[in-house]
Amino acid sequence: MKKFNVAVVGATGMVGRMMLKVLEERTFPIENLYLFSSGKSKGTKITFCDKEYTVEELDEHSFDRKIDIALFSAGGNVSKTYAPIAKSKGTVVIDNSSAWRMDKEVPLIVPEVNPDDVKWQSGIIANPNCSTIQSVVPLVKLHERFKIKRIVYSTYQSVSGSGVGGIKDLEEGMKGQPPQKYPHPIAYNCIPHIDVFNEDGYTKEEIKMIKETQKILGDENIRVTATTVRVPVKYSHSVSINLEFEKPFELDEVFSLLKSTDGVVVEDDVKNNIYPMAIHAEGKDEVFVGRVRRDFSIENGLNMWVVADNIRKGAATNSVQIAELFL
Repeated sequence: MKKFNVAVVGATGMVGRMMLKVLEERTFPIENLYLFSSGKSKGTKITFCDKEYTVEELDEHSFDRKIDIALFSAGGNVSKTYAPIAKSKGTVVIDNSSAWRMDKEVPLIVPEVNPDDVKWQSGIIANPNCSTIQSVVPLVKLHERFKIKRIVYSTYQSVSGSGVGGIKDLEEGMKGQPPQKYPHPIAYNCIPHIDVFNEDGYTKEEIKMIKETQKILGDENIRVTATTVRVPVKYSHSVSINLEFEKPFELDEVFSLLKSTDGVVVEDDVKNNIYPMAIHAEGKDEVFVGRVRRDFSIENGLNMWVVADNIRKGAATNSVQIAELFL
């Protein structure tokens, strides 16, 4: 098998380190590995596949060497600046920030949903928002079969979605310390505020889910709304999804479609208290689906509960899976 020269930008961050872990777990064929970060992390030593690597400071010359694939997880400003430079040197960038997601020239990919979109990439591929990724995986076959008219998302997002600062706020908040990352205490609390508010009252996180869902499913006619909430959970996001279909459905067929969807694990045995939970999804790459039931308040309505590890499937693993499409 051909081997690739791979770079990880933001290698010392939470997602960057998870990208390295996933690359190692999945035995991605790497010839040479390059690790980049900001100046403050320059010189950090990271072990990958029993070999020690030294983190370099990212600059405009970092991609002068031959690098086939670069996984970016260093924020939107870094991606806006350095992804075009990498692209100009022949590197394919897989970017985990929101910088390129809605660019019409950049595919936004969840490999279980729209892998063929990789064919029209021209050097930059966007990795979707973590909550969007886990939501669209179980929707793709349902949309193909019954055609989704409307989606209502309500999210319960873990503090790791805010990085180490979010986790620290939860841990310190449990000890009675005031928050540093969030505007309010997250310990023993839920905060209906993720990212900044727009003038229309929606947050950027909510708008991301709306627009990214339409782009990934390839249907701008799907009506989508969302409310995103931060909850006192360390890892794994949970999403309540309410769907309205154009066509009638039987629950048996819904379950059959879900069980046949790549990356989906159905956990739905309420008589035995079996349903997806954040503590069970942590550390796993699958998307867990349960509480599947008809919504009797509307015609052709369906409810489901979807849980996934936001650092793995919601970020690092999805990025590596996109890279695997090149194999």
